[in-house]
Amino acid sequence: MASGVLTVTGSALGDPDREARTRSARPRDLQRSFQLALAAIWLLDAVLQIQPFMFTKGSSGFSGMLHSTAAGNPSVVAHTITWNASIVYHQPILTNTLFALIQFLIGFGITSKRTLRPALLLSIFWSLGVWWFGEGAGGVFTGAATPFGGGPGAVLFYGVLAVLLWPSEGSDRPFVAARTVGVRAAKAIWAVAWGILAILCVVGQGRQPKALHDLVAGLASGQPGWLAHIDKVSGSFFLHHGTTAAVLLALLCVLAGVSVYLSAPVTRFVVVAVVVIFFIIWVAVQDLGGILAGGATDPNSGPLVILLALIYWPHSEASDLVSAAIAPAVNGKEG
Repeated sequence: MASGVLTVTGSALGDPDREARTRSARPRDLQRSFQLALAAIWLLDAVLQIQPFMFTKGSSGFSGMLHSTAAGNPSVVAHTITWNASIVYHQPILTNTLFALIQFLIGFGITSKRTLRPALLLSIFWSLGVWWFGEGAGGVFTGAATPFGGGPGAVLFYGVLAVLLWPSEGSDRPFVAARTVGVRAAKAIWAVAWGILAILCVVGQGRQPKALHDLVAGLASGQPGWLAHIDKVSGSFFLHHGTTAAVLLALLCVLAGVSVYLSAPVTRFVVVAVVVIFFIIWVAVQDLGGILAGGATDPNSGPLVILLALIYWPHSEASDLVSAAIAPAVNGKEG
């Protein structure tokens, strides 16, 4: 009898080591992991916003960067950009401090479950505003919005990811992106996003070898030696095979768009291909967003496209069953 009482008492008090092992055996909340990855990118943006040059006036400051995005845009877009650039020019310290603060609020807000929803909601509106007033609609109206350079605007992906990673309970099957909006809506968002990228590969300047070469050359200044060498290689490649590269990337985007409607193995293969190709683009064309050259305001679209692809990784029922079976097995051994 005393032994039974001791057993019950010990069970009631709980074994910290056993509880820790049980928690480690539970399936990881993948949606939360991706939310934290998104938060990290937002915090990187905020840090980049407080670089010293961002607070200076003239063409070398942030106002000059904003003003340059107005060129070639329709008047309705150009006027709003120059208006925004004028405000930043006259109040660089106040405006850049405010911009950085908003991005810090979004990033740190996402890291806390208590402020997660308001932070994601703010990120959606902020992304749309930055896309229009800061990125000049991503160059869509100028014909320069090639996915090689970050088109249709890296900041748009923040908004899309905020919608797809909106917190909700449920299964990660068939993929994390479907957990909040549902499978049908998630597939539609994916297909539309990749359809737009495919179009931008071959319209405007997106398929012109000279334009692609100049894109790389324009980012090469100030880069470390190893990255400048990569730029020379990729710039030369585009100059001779730019159109071919654009068409091949467009075909990959089309395949990616339809892959979610195919079998899971096909989708996994395409997701891996997308991650590899856009990582190469991020390094060899986007120059890591220009972060190492000291003139970047964000890491460009490469990491965001990769994150988008990963939340569509198919998860099978078998993996869920294995995860569910681990905890009882561990508990049985501990008993």
